[in-house]
Amino acid sequence: MSDSSTKSTEDQNLPATLAPAVTSAQRTQIINIVRRAAKAEIMPRFRRLSDGDIRTKSSASDLVTDADTRAEAMITRALQIAFPSALVIGEEAVAAKPDLLDGIAEAQLAFHIDPVDGTWNFAHGLAVFGVIIAATRYGKPVFGLIYDPVGDDWAIADEEMTPELQRPFGAPRMLKAAEAKPLEDMSGIIPLHLFPKEKQAQLAATFSGFSRVNTLRCSAHEYRMLAQGHADFSLTALLHPWDHAAGALIAARAGAHVEMLDGGDYDATRTTGHLLIAPDKATWSKLKKTFSFLIAENENAPE
Repeated sequence: MSDSSTKSTEDQNLPATLAPAVTSAQRTQIINIVRRAAKAEIMPRFRRLSDGDIRTKSSASDLVTDADTRAEAMITRALQIAFPSALVIGEEAVAAKPDLLDGIAEAQLAFHIDPVDGTWNFAHGLAVFGVIIAATRYGKPVFGLIYDPVGDDWAIADEEMTPELQRPFGAPRMLKAAEAKPLEDMSGIIPLHLFPKEKQAQLAATFSGFSRVNTLRCSAHEYRMLAQGHADFSLTALLHPWDHAAGALIAARAGAHVEMLDGGDYDATRTTGHLLIAPDKATWSKLKKTFSFLIAENENAPE
């Protein structure tokens, strides 16, 4: 890994107004926390779940497993010890207590945990799932980690560092979003089933204008694809911060243009709207015209 203890000491000596939300040493600490949780609570359960270990939440396709709850508990405890003044929010904790989200806007440092992103895949034995950790400052993403427990590697970025794909051994690889190209040559990520029923047919009709449109049922790997340039654009529906805060930051740091479809920066306090990510601003604007029917009539969408 490229971080050093020397850099960490320098970070800690910066004035408070300039100090990063997460220092280089703390980045390493968070990586170790996530890897330990995956080794202890997630991977031992992969392809070994019984029917009683899998439960539904909002629908038959919205699942939670013992791996989700136990990994989240382990990661939450470790982050609370490492960052005692931070707000720590897990996806499963919010399912039980939704008002936890109310504190994001006022939190100088908040962590967002998706302990097993892609739970449906995980529960059905598909190796397309990950662990997502994001940190926000007053709602703005300032740190993102997307970990693949199967491959034991992770995409990582913050406000300053070069976004990288890292692994325990070997040199990291810089992340770089796709180059701009004509819309008909682009591959995109659109989870059609998450959009309102009344918009799905119109949205599906746009797919023929692209080379390919996919969904992996896993934000973690979808954002890793974007940050590596393996997918050109994405359009999201539900704005859960544990799904998008880390990936939005990593994609932006990798060179993509990240903006809400109705205009403005992504913010973890947003609960409605659609996040559109494209290779550059010009391509984003073309895609916005394609998807403009998704913007509510009463929204004042800037051009």
